[in-house]
Amino acid sequence: MLRDVAPQAGRVAVLVDPNYGYADAIVTSLRAGAGSLGVSIEILRATTVREIDESFAKLAQNPGSALLISSSPFFTGRRAQLATLTARYTIPAIYSVREFAENGGLMSYGPDFANIYQQTGIYTGRILKGEKPADLPVQRPTKFELVINLTTARAIGITVPDKLLALADEVIE
Repeated sequence: MLRDVAPQAGRVAVLVDPNYGYADAIVTSLRAGAGSLGVSIEILRATTVREIDESFAKLAQNPGSALLISSSPFFTGRRAQLATLTARYTIPAIYSVREFAENGGLMSYGPDFANIYQQTGIYTGRILKGEKPADLPVQRPTKFELVINLTTARAIGITVPDKLLALADEVIE
């Protein structure tokens, strides 16, 4: 999706929180995917507000990058800062949680948490009716959503292709 909105980007930077338990798995998966797409990626690590600022300053020194903000509770808590920095440095970015796009980020693609909460309620009901938690299958998200913020796209000079807009679950104007 980043390649669709930023085809001129020579590389994709990935901001990762190394304190997040899935950080290594995320990096491994991204490296494999980037290799198969012929895209070079640069891993940036941040665990503090200052390190986030330093990562963006580093990106600004090499224009022409796109940015993927990986999943992390720390990053979700800093979504306003991250959205502000991507706008300030005019970096096209994608996030894993819709709240980023709602807070000024360019776009997000990730699990539909409303659906996850609904499934959690169903499981809770099953447990309260007597089913043993150990007998219930582990479920992974099956519904994902794409949110695009056109206001941000215009502000950073990006034209979102119609084919991507057609795939969006929500377009913020």
